[in-house]
Amino acid sequence: MALPDATRFYIGGSWVEPQASRRGQIVDPATARPIAPIALGNAADAESAILAARAAFAEWSRTPVAERLRLIRKIDDGLKARQDEIGDAISAEMGAPLRLARGAQAGSGPQHFEEIVRLLESYEFESAMGSTLVRREPIGVCTLITPWNWPMNQVATKVAPALAAGCTMILKPSELAPLDAVILTEIIDEAGVPPGVFNLVHGTGEDLGDTLTGHPEVDMVSFTGSTRAGIAIGQNAARTVKRVALELGGKSANIVLPDADLSRAIPASVRGCMLNSGQSCNAPTRLLVPRERLEEVCSLAKEAAEALTVGMPADDPDLGPLANEAQYRRVVAMIEQAEGEGARLLTGGTAKPGELDGFFVRPTVFADVTRDMAIAREEVFGPVLAIIGYDSVAEAVEIANDSPYGLSGYVWGENQSEVRAVAAALRTGMVHLNGADLDSAAPFGGYKMSGNGREWGLYGLEEFLEVKSVYGAKAA
Repeated sequence: MALPDATRFYIGGSWVEPQASRRGQIVDPATARPIAPIALGNAADAESAILAARAAFAEWSRTPVAERLRLIRKIDDGLKARQDEIGDAISAEMGAPLRLARGAQAGSGPQHFEEIVRLLESYEFESAMGSTLVRREPIGVCTLITPWNWPMNQVATKVAPALAAGCTMILKPSELAPLDAVILTEIIDEAGVPPGVFNLVHGTGEDLGDTLTGHPEVDMVSFTGSTRAGIAIGQNAARTVKRVALELGGKSANIVLPDADLSRAIPASVRGCMLNSGQSCNAPTRLLVPRERLEEVCSLAKEAAEALTVGMPADDPDLGPLANEAQYRRVVAMIEQAEGEGARLLTGGTAKPGELDGFFVRPTVFADVTRDMAIAREEVFGPVLAIIGYDSVAEAVEIANDSPYGLSGYVWGENQSEVRAVAAALRTGMVHLNGADLDSAAPFGGYKMSGNGREWGLYGLEEFLEVKSVYGAKAA
């Protein structure tokens, strides 16, 4: 498969050569070998993209909704037409198994664009409040910074609503997994989006971050990634009082209530934790179970984890490699630390599976985890599950909320009133009841150090809108 070209930037409606000469390598995590070069931009490249977005904003912000809809539909059509190609690029750049890469990973692009189309068809940008006309207007030039774990998903959840709102933008995808973003850029170019509305640059946070998040011509920063980086972005953006939307880390608790059907809840919980090799910010990584049923849970969790296959992405296993060497080293170190702190290893561990040479980690399950252990408090971002016992439902809720994070939560139980009561008590932005899936129409985001603002659907669209009161007027 010919991989997309990540050695050029897209600025002002044209593919251009970077002003910087530095290059890096995109590495296939399944083999740990380089597969393609990538240009690494500098502050001058970032400023060029920002100024192109600023120049395009006035006209694009006044573009009729019908025209924005037409272009967004064309982009959606392009994403669907090239979905397998996008999936192949994602599999190559971050190691997702082929079915996951072509399915949920690549499919998240059309999923979010279609939801924005549905909203934009009927969204009211003006409304009356008393004698006042309240207008929702595009916030302006937006910097969009996305991670490597669900690359197309995070790009689409930012680009689609930003376009719909009438904003112009600069996208900086992860330099470790930029190939799917290059394909999206080709689709945007072919759709005829006006020059400067969408711009693409590649590079590291160290080289581009200060300019992209602190430049006075940038009105908003939308970032998905680590809490550490999110804090730095917030501090940098504060100097010019920008809006900052942050979708950050998580350490989500999964509470199995005493009346839950363990034969259903535990295998599903293990699979949910291990999906995408555990590289999901909302993964249910803390499994909280009644202490009297702990050994039954451990047996079921061990069996479920050992039933999962690990292998080369092209062979379509359940788990591929971790996405990069730095993440692999972190996960291995945290497994070693958990064993050192006294957690009981039920299955998995640090040894690579079989003869695989890349960044592979087996599904790993720990029991006898206490809340003070690093494995219970820090985001691992790998296929590692921590089982924690509790003596009462009140204690389970207290343990779940005893975290600096608050992205997601999970509850299993037969009594729906109790399940909902526990969900209401969790200090998280989302809760899944009895294995319920995500919903692209509902808001995605968290409490506390998991970020601020919301993505997806209506809430995601309104992140990119400012509110203006026109006193003495009435809605048109």
